[in-house]
Parts: sequence; C-alpha cells; structure tokens
Amino acid sequence: MRYSLRLATPFICLIFSMMLLFSCQKKFESPSTEVTALLPNGSHGHLKQTKTFTAEVAQKWQDLQLRFLRLPTTVNAYGRNGHRYFAYCGIALYESVVPGMPAYQSLSGQLTDMPQMPSTEPGKAYHWPSSANAALAYINKHFFTPANTSATDVASIDSLENALNETYQLEVDAETFQRSQNFGRTVAEEIFNWSTTDGSLNIYPPYIPAALPLWTPTAPNPTAVADPYWGMNRPFVQGSTIGTASPLPPAYSTDPSSDYYAMVKEVYDVSQSLTPEQIATALYFRDNPGYPNATNYISTFSQVMHLENPQLDFYALAHAKTGIAFAEAMINCWKIKFTVLQDRPTRYIRNVLGHTTWNPLLSIPAHPEFPSAHSQMAGAVTAVLTDLLGDDYHFTLHTYDYMGMAPRSYNSFNDMAIDVGKARVYAGIHYTYSCVEGRKQGERIARNVLNLLKFKKE
Repeated sequence: MRYSLRLATPFICLIFSMMLLFSCQKKFESPSTEVTALLPNGSHGHLKQTKTFTAEVAQKWQDLQLRFLRLPTTVNAYGRNGHRYFAYCGIALYESVVPGMPAYQSLSGQLTDMPQMPSTEPGKAYHWPSSANAALAYINKHFFTPANTSATDVASIDSLENALNETYQLEVDAETFQRSQNFGRTVAEEIFNWSTTDGSLNIYPPYIPAALPLWTPTAPNPTAVADPYWGMNRPFVQGSTIGTASPLPPAYSTDPSSDYYAMVKEVYDVSQSLTPEQIATALYFRDNPGYPNATNYISTFSQVMHLENPQLDFYALAHAKTGIAFAEAMINCWKIKFTVLQDRPTRYIRNVLGHTTWNPLLSIPAHPEFPSAHSQMAGAVTAVLTDLLGDDYHFTLHTYDYMGMAPRSYNSFNDMAIDVGKARVYAGIHYTYSCVEGRKQGERIARNVLNLLKFKKE
C-alpha cells in the first residue's frame, strides 16, 4: 500500500514518516519460535529453522501449477481436481517443513484418515527448501501425469525440480541435502497415497436427473452433468460444516407475488441494464477462458503471497490453511447443489416470465444453481486470507492481465468475495440469495477449519 503525503514542515514529515514505518509493518510475524535444542552429543538440532528460508521454492511450484490450471486442453481438463491438488500440495508442503517449526505440529491425526508422517532423524540438520522441493516435485508429478497433462508440462516439472536442486546443493553438504530430499519425498508419497482414497477416483453409476421444476440437464441447461458425486468425497476436517448451512431458497412458485418469482425477476431486470463495469465484473470471474472451475482463487492466493513475500514457514502454513478450507468448501457446495437441485434462471425467465429469447451473459454451468460455487469458494479463501493478513488489506488482482482485462483493486478480501457474488448475478446464472448465502457458507467453513485444526502445539 502506497501513501502520498504533503506536510507543512520537514520536521512534521520526518515524524509522520517514522510513525508510518512502524504502522505499515506486515500483519504477521514468522510463526516459528527460536528453539534450538543442544543434544547430548554436543550437536545442535535443526541448525536452521524453516523461518530462516525464503518461500521461493513454494512460490515457484505454485506458479508452475497455475500455468497448468490455466486454459486447459482436452488432455488437461482437471475438473474440480484443481482445488483438490491445491489442498494436498499445501498439506505436503507444510508437513515437509514443519519439523523445522518448533512451535508447530503435524496435522496427522487431525485431518480425516491422514496417515502418520515420517520423523526426522534426531540431531541431524535439514535443509528445508530441499525438503519442500522434493515433496512438491513428487506430488506434482503424480497429479500432473502424461495421462492428463501435455508432454511440455510434464517436462517442466522435472526442469523446475532440477534447477532448484542445483542451487540447493551449493548451500549445504551432500549428506544434509540427500537427507532433506529423502524426508520431503517420503512425506509427499504418504500424502499422495492418502489422496487416492478420498473418493474422487470412485466410479459411480450414471446420474439420474430429477423432474422439473428441479434442476435437470435439459435445454436450456447443458446436457452434461458436472461431477454430481463430488459432494460424497471424504471431508478433510470432521465437523467443518457444522453450523454452516443456510435456510433453503424460496420454494418454487409461478405466482407473481411469490418470493421465487421475485428472486428470478431480479436477475432478468439486472440483465436489462448492465453497465460496462458490471459486464467487466461478470467476465472477470467467469471460468473459461481463464482458470476453469474457479481456480482463479488459487491465483489470488499466489498473488497475495508474492506481494507479501513471506518466509517459508508462513507460506507453508498459509497454503495448508487456505487449501484445506478451499477444498472443503467445494465438497460441501457440491453436496448441497445435488441435494437442493435448484434450477438456473434461464428456463424460468423464458417459460414463466415470458422472455422466450432471453440468454444469460455467460454460458450456463452444468450443475445446479444453489449455492453459488464461486461465492462459496471466494468466501472460504478470503476468510482464511483475512485471518492471516487482517481485514484492512488493500490489493490489486492481476489474474487476467494476460487476457487484456483491467486489474481489479479491493480494500479488503471480503470486498472481493462480495464482488464475486455480484459478478454471478450480472452474468445471469445465479440469484442474489445463492451468492450471499454461498459466501456465508464458505466463510463459516473456513472459520470451522481454522478453529478445529491445531497447527500450534499445545
């Protein structure tokens, strides 16, 4: 955040500058405490803690993954796995460096069915960037494979791993480097194997649509059905959805005096007077082209981390918290969508309101309307970022600069989440109620995740 000030005298200017220097410090402190144990043999424990290293390794791997998630081709369509990959990568990163964070502990025994993590060797030094590099390389290689990723992308995983290793081998002795790599790789192997049992790979029977007026994959909706069983995936945190439910939307009715009629009519009315700014807002938060399935919120996280440029310990903690809340919100959202089965606005606007040629600004997603997935994901991600960095956080998104879209600036993370909900109404594919309640659900899930998981040791 930049300030431009003109003060009456140089003396006042100096005083104000000193005040500003202290008031604009980052809203976080490195989470690790200074603890170095002297072992019986006279050697020290983890000679350098995680907090002594920059987050370069994590940022580079996240940048690479974002490149994979953008503009998918037919062999690179990851579906809702983009959120899932982000979560497991965050957990693998955290577990690969948490032994170097003395005040913090493993999430094993807290996340559902998560296996026991390997232990470091007592009294032996570890180079935490090397451990993180090995972990992130392993798990990305197993998520982005020749079966679903271009040969160029697969090669770039090896290229990044090797480039970072060349640097790290110059920073520590060969024994420490190899020990660190082995630890990170073993952590990632355990995390990846655990990920294969979360239900996302299950094969379910064909989806049987409900009857109208519930949501159905028939015109004007797409004939496809997007991941109808995603809500059955294993939750990361038991109890994360307790107290997060919203009252159901208004009951279906064609009565012009009904709440349902008014809810749909608002979407139509908004569509008739969209301003250029509203259209730009709707287009900014569309899925395609861009980041499909709202993985643009992963880009938001990455941009904020680049802006903050934290140490490795803080980045690992932030990635794990954000990823878990994000993925958890997706599971919850899809469970509700395919339970409530609320239809999109288009059919009602055409058949009941009588505007037979009406179309939304954006293409209609291939899943039920309530709650808004974008809003729920934005609510979860921004709630964690707010917890980490505070309410009064000014930032500018450059997610779609490469597409020629103007950057979007916000005064808080919550402002962005609210803007996302408005974007979906402007687009003509969601009702205001679904966006407002979706955001609240995401925020509540994030708060539950943050309250239930104990990252710090007691």
